[in-house]
Amino acid sequence: RRKSMPKMINKNAVIDNPWTVMKASTGPDILKVVPGKNFIVPLQFWKLYQEELDRYDGKIAVWLDSDENPEQITGEVGSLPLIALNFTVFSDGRSYTSARELRQKYAFKGEVRAIGDVLRDQLYYMAQCGFDTFEIRHDQETELCLDAFKDFETGYQSTITQPTPLFRRR
Repeated sequence: RRKSMPKMINKNAVIDNPWTVMKASTGPDILKVVPGKNFIVPLQFWKLYQEELDRYDGKIAVWLDSDENPEQITGEVGSLPLIALNFTVFSDGRSYTSARELRQKYAFKGEVRAIGDVLRDQLYYMAQCGFDTFEIRHDQETELCLDAFKDFETGYQSTITQPTPLFRRR
């Protein structure tokens, strides 16, 4: 039985996913086997095989686990088209902070993607922290996930999408 592609959404629609998440156990030889493919590679793979990745003819992006922080890639943030933040379990919120830091502290303008254990109930808050796209967990209903972005009309505190807190908007 063929494994289905992860469900991918942004705030407005279900979208095609032109990227493949490379697992940490994969070696650099995969780059020779599938030239021109776009890969999201783990941070440690990216650091270890930088020379091979620089010669690769497809696009390369990095994913950080929740125990890794954007500070580890600050010198290269501007050159990356996408940074994925991996939620190993939905209850680990450290990647929310990483997304906000990428946008505010490091002025990252590329795509910030949520991968891993991503659930509908998290999507609105992820978007407020700076996430653009969301690879939702296989058991989540795509159309219901799109509705998550309409759950709230406004928030009280400042966010990436609304930098002015409610009390200053009056």
